[in-house]
Amino acid sequence: MLVAQLAPARSATAPHGYWRRLLPLLATLACVTRIPSVARPLWNPDEGFLAVEARMLAHGGTLYDTVVDRKPPLVPWLYEAAFALCGSDSLTPVRVLALLAHLLTAVLLASLARRRWGDTAGRTAGALYLLASIGLNPEDAQAAGFEVFMLPFTAAAMWCADRRRLGAAGVAIGCAFLAKQTGGAVLLPVLWLCGTHRGGLLRLGLGLAAPLLCTAALTDPAGFLFWTVTGSGAYASFTGSELHVLVRGLTNSAILLAGCAGLLPPVVRVLRIARTGSVDLWLWLAASACGVLAGFHFFGHYYLQLVPPLALLATAALQILPRQRLVAAALTSVCCCALFLAWGLCAPRTELTHVQRLAQALADRTRPGERVLVWGIHPETYWLAGRLPATRYLTAGLLTNFSGGRDGPRVGERFAVEGAWPTFRREMAHRPPVLIIDDSRGRPYGPDRVPTLRRLLTEGYEETGRVDGAVLYTRLDATPPAP
Repeated sequence: MLVAQLAPARSATAPHGYWRRLLPLLATLACVTRIPSVARPLWNPDEGFLAVEARMLAHGGTLYDTVVDRKPPLVPWLYEAAFALCGSDSLTPVRVLALLAHLLTAVLLASLARRRWGDTAGRTAGALYLLASIGLNPEDAQAAGFEVFMLPFTAAAMWCADRRRLGAAGVAIGCAFLAKQTGGAVLLPVLWLCGTHRGGLLRLGLGLAAPLLCTAALTDPAGFLFWTVTGSGAYASFTGSELHVLVRGLTNSAILLAGCAGLLPPVVRVLRIARTGSVDLWLWLAASACGVLAGFHFFGHYYLQLVPPLALLATAALQILPRQRLVAAALTSVCCCALFLAWGLCAPRTELTHVQRLAQALADRTRPGERVLVWGIHPETYWLAGRLPATRYLTAGLLTNFSGGRDGPRVGERFAVEGAWPTFRREMAHRPPVLIIDDSRGRPYGPDRVPTLRRLLTEGYEETGRVDGAVLYTRLDATPPAP
């Protein structure tokens, strides 16, 4: 009897008004869960990095040459397009796109669940995803980051594979990778769904290769390969700050467990009594977990990719449990969502306030068009100040490997991205910044541990002020801006 219940139960009839009723509800829920996203100009350095990249691209920069990042190009291009249409002074257009990305993910999950288990399951999957998608630290859940734009493509890959549209599934996997490398993890469950389908692997492979090859051709193929795949060995190393990274991983895991408190009990209960039969969903969850582990950094926004498979697994489990379990899961998810919404609206703005003060000092002491250097991990300072960076390396992390929270023995010039320091020296010699802000504030990438930066400051700059612990250095031959 139980095995029969676990078999996919499709809707006998498809009411014409199903999506007409469900889409407005999901759209409203998506808007409500994203209310905190507009409560501040930006949420984390990733948004700042992307905003500065987009401005550099708009000013004639070339991706993976004069504009560099360890991430694929899809999200920087998205920011650039949004800025071209709506201006670059606000991230609101990008936040709207992020909201639409979450809504599209919810709709695809609802469609998957409805096809397998019926109309009620479709509504359940879409709603549970949106409620749980903010179950992280607000700076991870509310930001318009890489993972947000990766999720619709991973969901689309599963949706297409479930319908044996394997060429389209391959294209979706390729686009997920182009949003963030770990998006490619969805290939594992898609391969399972592909099975022994005649010609399926060929169509899947061709679909996967198409967006990757096109992107490599649009950028620099060697640079694209280096910055997205081969050039991050030191960044992905496990050594350095093991205890710090472990604590971060456990903390963010605990936050996600709290955010998914409505999803996990039905899954655990069903696991105790029977197999759910949804092997592809378990593979999706396992592959996504590997994506979280990749690089051993455990940032909170990495955990977003676990939410879609968890929402579908919870939906599958609720199909064989009494109806009161569905009500309990929904109420628990709503309560957790309300708590995270309150957290997002009341979260402290300590680092943002610091960066805003730095940006104001930068704008006051330089003219528009003058190049500056912010030596730290807050590239958003450039964007808030309306100034272009003097180097393609927007954070000290790319030049010292502090990116990702590494410290101690794994931070220094010798751990930088290959070839970064010779390029940095050429940039400083060709077009030295009129102002340098040392925002290291005692961290292990300060000038006392970076000889090249220390020599640059000693030979051509003088200290002219301090802001919140950051030190301002003005070039000796620089003309001060008019008051």
